[in-house]
Amino acid sequence: MKRMLPLFVCALLLLSAALPCKAAGDALTITNPYASVDWKTVGQYKTALHTHTNASDGDHTLKENLQRHLESGFDIVAITDHGTVDHGWDNGKQHTFIKDALDLLHRSEGEITYLGKAGTFDSGVKYTYGTAKNGDSFLKTNTGRTIMRLPFGIEQNAVSVNAHVTSWFADFHDNTVSGYTDALRGVEKAGGLCVINHPGEYTKARYELHSEKAYDENDPSFAYHINKFASYLERYDSCIGIDMNSKGDGRTRFDRILWDKLLMRFAKKGRTVLGIASSDAHQPDVIDTGFSVLLLNSLSSDAAKSALASGTFFAASHCLGNPDELEEIADALQTFYGASSKTCRRVRAAAAAMRARVAAIESGKTDADEDIDVTYSVLDRDGRTTVETFPTVNRISVNERTNTVAVKSKNALLVRLISNGKTVASKPAKTAVFDLDDYAKDLGDYVRFEVFGAGGMLYSQPFLLNAAENAAEHGDEPVTRGLFFDLGTPDFIIAEVHKWLRIGKLWLTVKMNAAFSGTFFAFAL
Repeated sequence: MKRMLPLFVCALLLLSAALPCKAAGDALTITNPYASVDWKTVGQYKTALHTHTNASDGDHTLKENLQRHLESGFDIVAITDHGTVDHGWDNGKQHTFIKDALDLLHRSEGEITYLGKAGTFDSGVKYTYGTAKNGDSFLKTNTGRTIMRLPFGIEQNAVSVNAHVTSWFADFHDNTVSGYTDALRGVEKAGGLCVINHPGEYTKARYELHSEKAYDENDPSFAYHINKFASYLERYDSCIGIDMNSKGDGRTRFDRILWDKLLMRFAKKGRTVLGIASSDAHQPDVIDTGFSVLLLNSLSSDAAKSALASGTFFAASHCLGNPDELEEIADALQTFYGASSKTCRRVRAAAAAMRARVAAIESGKTDADEDIDVTYSVLDRDGRTTVETFPTVNRISVNERTNTVAVKSKNALLVRLISNGKTVASKPAKTAVFDLDDYAKDLGDYVRFEVFGAGGMLYSQPFLLNAAENAAEHGDEPVTRGLFFDLGTPDFIIAEVHKWLRIGKLWLTVKMNAAFSGTFFAFAL
């Protein structure tokens, strides 16, 4: 045994040396999605990628929708009604099948109204609408504001129950009972771009109460859906990623977890998955909840399409609904700015309210089929922001010689470094320079950044680490894990059954705890 021990130790050392890991000082190739940006001249355009009018199931007309977008500072808007391709804002040539069908179900309101070539909003602001020489359409007001229309916006799969996809730049729709594959294939063939909408709505992750349970790959339902989304992202280049903060973040509160799980699979192969934020607004007070910020050299649809395809944009939200994220943010704010700072207290209070909501659900005081519901929001009841400033990024600099990434921002308090689904580090915004060597043991094959300020959160797109090397080594490996077969449209049953099994288990636990407590109390008496 004494003679064998040194050989055994040596074998262990050789094995550990063969395991893939990042060590401090290792050379890193850092793929910066913003490498092409000239930060001195680039324009940052607030963009609505997903919003509805009464042409489908929205409560407001196109004119009312655009008025609120103007008031909320948007520069680019995609009107994405269900099953209804947006062919323009000035006339009634839009496809109205969905509107007519929803009218029969009493889910659509009022007559569809268009802008015409000129007019006046209810606010008194006058506007003109027309097409420029490059083919793009613009809404211009007498106050100097301009909104560019993103062409051919639509939410695909209008009559599906579990497969909504928002697309742009492609005059395509399929209003049969269809699934993800039909939409993704059609958009790709037509030359458009698209994104998988609010996955937490269909996976039922929105009903989970704790982050560690959401998208747990040991759970067959979540494992299936992660494989499902990964397979689509691998097959269709036109599908740029997922919507991971949507409509106040109530139903997407755990979808950053899904984003990171997908990124861990794709970054290993030297590929990325983009994240967008949107409002999915069906009412005016939701319009300013989530949005994206496109970095463009010129305001054109071609430039917008290029930015969306390449990841030259940020996702952004005025709302956050994940209590674990909020507690981490509050802890960092307390460390850097003190527990009594206004924003720290607001974030901490929102997280505490969500924890109380979870406790009420787990104790049976609140219905188990409801989600956490409470969110951190800087919007008032009318959907208008109560904080004048929103964080912006002025520059991101990458130095591969020193393995550092510097994030320069404005109106921000924190910059958080995320990798492998974990918060690796948080720094005050003024000193947000991250030496990746300092966190080598915690890094996977990508990093991303979250910039938080009193006005909300800005999400960077992922920075891949050693992408070419990973592609050469793992490029042919599947992104799905285990045995996977796409069940198509009927697979909504999996998520529904999973949801009700969870609710049933929770109900049984509450009842058993109550029975045990009652028995114990009677015995004590």
